[in-house]
Amino acid sequence: MKAIVHLLKKQPPARIIALGFALAILLGAALLKLPVSVRDTATVSWTDALFTSTSAVCVTGLIAVDTADTFTPFGQAVVAGLIQVGGLGVTSIGMGLALAAGRRISLKGRSLVREALNVDSFEGMVRLVRAVLFMTLCFELAGVVCSFPVFIQDFPPLHALWISIFHSIAAFNNSGFDILGGLRNLIPYHDNVWLNLVTCGLIIFGGIGFLVVLDVIKCRFRFRKFTLHTKVVLTTTAVLLAAGTVLLQLTDGIGWLAAFFHSTSARTAGFSTMPLGELSNAGLFVLTILMFIGASPGSTGGGIKTTTFFVLMQEVACIFSKRRPGAFHRRLPDGAMRKAATIALLGMIVVCTGTFLLCVLEPDLTLMQLLFEDVSAFGTVGLSTGITPDLLDASKLILILTMYTGRVGAFTLLSIWVERPEPSARYTEEAITIG
Repeated sequence: MKAIVHLLKKQPPARIIALGFALAILLGAALLKLPVSVRDTATVSWTDALFTSTSAVCVTGLIAVDTADTFTPFGQAVVAGLIQVGGLGVTSIGMGLALAAGRRISLKGRSLVREALNVDSFEGMVRLVRAVLFMTLCFELAGVVCSFPVFIQDFPPLHALWISIFHSIAAFNNSGFDILGGLRNLIPYHDNVWLNLVTCGLIIFGGIGFLVVLDVIKCRFRFRKFTLHTKVVLTTTAVLLAAGTVLLQLTDGIGWLAAFFHSTSARTAGFSTMPLGELSNAGLFVLTILMFIGASPGSTGGGIKTTTFFVLMQEVACIFSKRRPGAFHRRLPDGAMRKAATIALLGMIVVCTGTFLLCVLEPDLTLMQLLFEDVSAFGTVGLSTGITPDLLDASKLILILTMYTGRVGAFTLLSIWVERPEPSARYTEEAITIG
């Protein structure tokens, strides 16, 4: 045991985080396979248990089996716990437990949290974790209080309370799981304005990132005093929400409430208030783009992130305006474009590879259905046209790997296994024609 601990201490933070997510997934699958987790009327294969656990830890929401009809209250609690661990991050949970036990946090522990939350400095790391845990508790309690009056109208009090708790955890952590049963998601509440808005609020606050929420509170909602990161996240999020709402209404005419809800949910949440299989290809394509972009850094969501999209768009705009990339009277760092382009390219490679393999394994399904499913897995969204439960086990394994890659990050997975110092020598530079 000491040898394992010593070996882990020598590993880089990103590698430990990736292994932590993998271990949480395997533990979750084992718990979901226990007889106490599965209803007497249902059976769960190891593939479906692993799929469900991966979807929960990676805060995705794709389901191979219905959560309410398959799992007992204990199994549903396991799913909720996995969602919470996946949303906050394994390291944040571990550091929170250590603080609760009165233990000091080592430099290695601070490095892990810094890597997980995308923080530039070690300063105030303990305060940050406490603030993140407290903020999560406040938002999720608010979600329970606000959604309970809706569910109490259709379920007994205790059942309604449990649904409210589960829904609040899933919504704030941008995971589209539900326990209403019958693979219905939130379709029974498509006309309930209050629940739609409460769910959207939880999704948005969970998706913009903990650091952004803390900065907004610190600056007392004065936009001018926000950091550049906060300004970029809030602006890009607002533009994507508005554009997605308008485009969905124009392509399918589903109503402004449904259009806004799905524009919000497609940003890595995965809830739906209508059967997505009924949308046109144009509507599905709009959702696919939103899912690929995803939420913001340091949040509970996935995708290539809003800041990556913003930097890429700034670079395109700068080609026409002949100026350096920047916004809000600030210049972007020189390496921002290179990292953004790398993340976007790796994301496209993961999606294209996964979609190709799904097309080979599932020839009876359309390209749009399979592309939508794979992008939903990569963006840790959870939206589906309804094909997930009927996929082959091999196809589910592909989606499992895609969800894991999307949650940990393709850029992170590619870089953590290569430990090579930057060479001091340089080759002679020579021009190459591009475009």
